Amino acid sequence: MTEDDGEHPITSGLAAASGPVPGAYDLSAVVIPLLKGVVYQETDARLWSALFSLQSRVRDYVSVLGLDLVLDEAEGYAFLRSRPQFSEGVDDPSAEKLPRLIARRPLSFPVSLLLALLRKKLAEFDASGSDTRLILSLDQIVDIIRVFLPDKSNEAKLIDQLDTHLNKIVDLGFLRRLKSSSGTQASKAGTFEVRRILKAFIDAQWLADFDTRLNRYRLQLQAGLEGTADE
Repeated sequence: MTEDDGEHPITSGLAAASGPVPGAYDLSAVVIPLLKGVVYQETDARLWSALFSLQSRVRDYVSVLGLDLVLDEAEGYAFLRSRPQFSEGVDDPSAEKLPRLIARRPLSFPVSLLLALLRKKLAEFDASGSDTRLILSLDQIVDIIRVFLPDKSNEAKLIDQLDTHLNKIVDLGFLRRLKSSSGTQASKAGTFEVRRILKAFIDAQWLADFDTRLNRYRLQLQAGLEGTADE
């Protein structure tokens, strides 16, 4: 999804159909940020409170657009997800398919592998119960992925490639690059926070088959193959 400084054609009629809520948020002011991306409780507590209060109306509205609201109160995030084209277990060729409002973007194999490894690391971190934020340094991420690379990998080349993949994951919203003590953001150094929304995209059932998947990934890497996976 891309941001648009002008009037959004989908949301232009929202304000007239919605009433005010405490804190100057109405339905349009809640739906528009969701159409642009993920809404986090920690980023805007007032918007989150309005979304929580209006969630039933938000669900009803976005359903018309072929979208579902995913709201995780415990983790503090919400986003919109495309609904299945057909009801589960029903294949009706006569059913009219809606065009996708939220595009599916292909991910390179290295990015898919990194996401899988970060998700497993997040599961292990949660099981330890030590904290609520998983913070990883670049060196720690290198260590996580190194075991799945050929033994003769060039370290400098690995860091350069990894930084490119990490930037992609930051753009996707699954990682947040943390500022250094000087307040700057170095492109090839520093630390990262694993965003908990990753749990919504790689679920427990997927993790149940994780070892099998990783073995297949490792064989593909050693053979020098690359694949693609949908977000």
